[in-house]
Amino acid sequence: MILNFDLNDLLAFRALVEHGSFREAAETVFISQSALSRRIDKLESALGVKLFERTTRRVRLTPAGHTFAPRVDHVLNDLDDALSGISSHASRHARVTVACVPSAAYYFMPAVVARYKALYPDVHIRLIDTSAGAVCAAVMDGQADFGLSFSGRLDAEIEFQWLIEESYVAACRRDHPLAQRQSVSWADFYTWNYISLDKVSGNRLLLDQALAHTTPARPSVCETRHVTTMLGMVEAGLGIAAVPAMALPGGAHPVLTSVPLVEPGVVRQVGIIKRRGRMLSPAAQALERMVTEMKGVQEAGTLSRPVART
Repeated sequence: MILNFDLNDLLAFRALVEHGSFREAAETVFISQSALSRRIDKLESALGVKLFERTTRRVRLTPAGHTFAPRVDHVLNDLDDALSGISSHASRHARVTVACVPSAAYYFMPAVVARYKALYPDVHIRLIDTSAGAVCAAVMDGQADFGLSFSGRLDAEIEFQWLIEESYVAACRRDHPLAQRQSVSWADFYTWNYISLDKVSGNRLLLDQALAHTTPARPSVCETRHVTTMLGMVEAGLGIAAVPAMALPGGAHPVLTSVPLVEPGVVRQVGIIKRRGRMLSPAAQALERMVTEMKGVQEAGTLSRPVART
């Protein structure tokens, strides 16, 4: 008999058993609550039984779920033992290199790498944080196993795997007058002291194209090459900055906050880039999978902000 479920569904099941809460279980396996619910529904559909009783206050196992739970633990523990035996031998000299645009490297990738190192502590990870063009070049010439960047003019040999669509927001200090706004227009944004990106930045090119009909009311007070440097300028109180939501911290920051930029809403497509036909090593595949799984956290809003649209 062929059952239509996979390892991720079993991991979701175990997490829900352990935590008894969709929110806590989803955080444990780094996906959104809706994605966790879909995995449980898929598992129940494949088995043809209800595994959980759901109420507004709690989640508990059905009799079938109680029978199934220890068997899942046994299967997953045996798999962990088998994989640890292989990985302890193979991963001693394993190395994974990821090229990543700085706006994704600052807050997004550390969460991914922390989770990865907890599972594969012996794998050496090298992160090349550089411009979008250099990310593409590093993937093309084999310096990086894969890259994390936004879509744009990519080489025909590059494969782009979409992860999220994120908006540009106005980054400001919490004590800035804009911090209490629900949104701010680009025209209004340019009336304040602001920091801009120089013309070699991929983000600058994207914004110039999207805002071709918007003329700033004043020049910027400072120009930088990287979004992360802009945030340092904002934190120092030099002005505000238009940045992709991924560049900002996911939780509450003591100094920085953000406000959606509208009229127009500007978005960018972020994803994984790989060279077509190139096979990733097992260690690189595991890291790529974790980057993909973090998409669920982005959708839940913990690492990214809602897309602002006109």
